Amino acid sequence: MILENKSLINMKMKQILTLSLALISVGALSKENVPNPNINNINYNRVAAGCSPSSSQTDLDVNNVRATILGGGDMWWNLSDAQYEIPKGGGVNSLFAGSLWIGGVDAGGQLKVAAMTYRQGGNDFWPGPLDVATASITESECVMWDQHFKINREEVEEHVARFGIDPTYEDDMIPTSITDWPATGNGIAAGYSQYLAPFFDANGNGIYEPYDGDYPDYNITGDNEDASLYGDQTLWWVFNDKGNIHTETEADPIGLEIHAQAFGFTADNEINDMTFYNYKIINRSTLPLTDVYFGQWVDPDLGFYLDDYVGCDVNLGLGICYNGDAEDEGAQGYGFNPPAIGVDFFQGPLADENDGIDNDRDGEIDELGEQIIMSKFVYYNNDFTVR
Repeated sequence: MILENKSLINMKMKQILTLSLALISVGALSKENVPNPNINNINYNRVAAGCSPSSSQTDLDVNNVRATILGGGDMWWNLSDAQYEIPKGGGVNSLFAGSLWIGGVDAGGQLKVAAMTYRQGGNDFWPGPLDVATASITESECVMWDQHFKINREEVEEHVARFGIDPTYEDDMIPTSITDWPATGNGIAAGYSQYLAPFFDANGNGIYEPYDGDYPDYNITGDNEDASLYGDQTLWWVFNDKGNIHTETEADPIGLEIHAQAFGFTADNEINDMTFYNYKIINRSTLPLTDVYFGQWVDPDLGFYLDDYVGCDVNLGLGICYNGDAEDEGAQGYGFNPPAIGVDFFQGPLADENDGIDNDRDGEIDELGEQIIMSKFVYYNNDFTVR
C-alpha cells in the first residue's frame, strides 16, 4: 500500500521540506516474490566513482517494537526477511518492507523519481549528504556515511546534568554516541552543508563542541522548544538519490539529500507499540520541481501473510492492514484475535495558499499553516495489477 502527499510547491535549491509519519499497532497484500537482493547483477561500475548500495542495518528497539532500519531509503527488513517484530522478542512481524517514494516534474517537463522496493531491480538511494555546490557525492564518501547514528535520550540527559556540575565528569566519560554525533566539523571542508544532524549549540558559535556543553538536539531543559530530535531512542542517518544511476525506477535523479530519523518512546500506553519517522528533504539541484508527490510505500505482512487485507480511514489519514479472519494461522501468525497495524502521516508539507481545499480535513479551508496529510491511498496485489 502507498500513502501519498501531493504538494504543488516548487522544491527549489536548498528548500527544505519535512514529512513525518507513525507506525501504529492496533491491539498488540499478498506476499511479494522477492529474488535474493544480496545477489545483484547490476553493474555499478558503469558510472565513474559510483556508489554501491547501502549495507548498514540498525535496530530501533527502545520499546515494544524491534524495527530494522536500513541505510538506503528502505526499512523493516534485512534484505531477505521481515524485521518489524511486535511484540519485541515474540518472533512475529507485522511489516515486511517500506520506503519513501518521491517524484515530480522539472522545469523542462522531465519526470524525476526516487523510490525503492526490494532492490531486485537496483537502487535509487545511496548513503551520505551531497556537496552543496555540485549536488554530487563520491564513492568513498558514500562508504563513510553508510551508517546509522543511534542515541538514547537518557544518555544526553545524563551528559547535560553532569556537564559543568560534576567535577568527576571527564571528557573521556562522554558517550561516543554524543562525541561522534555528525553535526558539523569535517563535513564543512568536504563541501557538505554546515549543519547535518541537529544539535543544541550551547555557546551559539555554530560548531558542535560536546566537550564545551553542546549535545544532540533533544529538548532536555524544557526551554528548547525548537529541538529537532524526538523520542527516547533515535536513529539518525542521511541518504541521497545522486550516488549512482537509478536502477530501480530507471528515472532521472532529482538531487535530493534526505536527513532521516526513526524514533520511539517508552510509555505505559499505546505509544509503546508505535515507531515514528521524520524526513527532512532538501533539493540540492539547481532546478525546481513542481507537481511533487511524496509517498510512503508499505508492504505489510501481518504475521501470516496470505490472509491480509489493506484499507484506509480517510478522515484519520490512516492506512491500515488487518487480518481477513479471526485467526492468523501458522508459526509466523499472531493466532486468534490478531492485531491490525496502521501507518499515519501526522505531519506533511504545507498546502498551496488559497487552493480552496481542506487538505488536512479539519473542516477549515486555507487556514494559515495548513498541511497536506494523506491525499491518496493506492494498493496493488502481487499479480501485476494496480488498484
